[in-house]
Amino acid sequence: MDQIIIKDLEVFGYHGVFEEEALLGQKFIISARLFLDTRKAGKTDDLKESLDYGEVCQVIKKLVETERYMLIERLAEEIAEKLLLTFPLLQSAEITVKKPWAPVLVTMDTVAVKISRGWHKVYLSIGSNMGDREGYLDFAIDRLNALADTKVTAVSDYLETEPYGEVEQDMFLNGALEIETLKTPQELLETTLGIEKEAHRERLVHWGPRTLDIDILFYDDKVIMEDNLKIPHVEIPKREFVLEPLAAIAPYFVHPVFHKSVVTMLEELRNNA
Repeated sequence: MDQIIIKDLEVFGYHGVFEEEALLGQKFIISARLFLDTRKAGKTDDLKESLDYGEVCQVIKKLVETERYMLIERLAEEIAEKLLLTFPLLQSAEITVKKPWAPVLVTMDTVAVKISRGWHKVYLSIGSNMGDREGYLDFAIDRLNALADTKVTAVSDYLETEPYGEVEQDMFLNGALEIETLKTPQELLETTLGIEKEAHRERLVHWGPRTLDIDILFYDDKVIMEDNLKIPHVEIPKREFVLEPLAAIAPYFVHPVFHKSVVTMLEELRNNA
């Protein structure tokens, strides 16, 4: 990925734990390594196809000067998120915040925090078999789109499917979503659980009826095995109601463990039925 580099932008701000820092202020030195595709800008000589680094510097300067945070970790997070939300072409950002006048009572050059943040492509499965099924699926999409750091970029058609498991219940309406998000996997899980709760989801019976079900299928090409979150979702190859709508929006996305595309997994599942 191409880079635009801003090095050692000096800004005066009032960030710090101590009262004197809030009162007197101090110098902060900000560097940004910005990742985006500059090919079109390089071919057309058109600034609209790249980032105006003067504008980037002004965005950073305004945030550092007008806000106040206790920690430079928070300041770095806010700068990264502000840039990623402000400039649509920006894919990821590496931000370094240096605090040369940190009151640590020892001789040193500077203390600094460096972070890397960016957009992640995620695929979700959504389903409902209680009440207004389509309304609940639309509600999930609306709630995701309402988040500042998340946007729904593709939606499959909704498919009516047989319930999965041995519990007798009504037919499901299922779909798949592609989203881009700045959230970590755990933050996204917390968000989807919150949306389910808003839709009055109750977890009374395993694989039982539900107003709204949101599952994280893939998060970039990451493999995550934690107690409360497993990505890719372990049931993907077994579930036609997941694979069919997913194949409509991401047929050639490759499973990072099985190294098979979505459409291949769907064909294998149907052939083995």
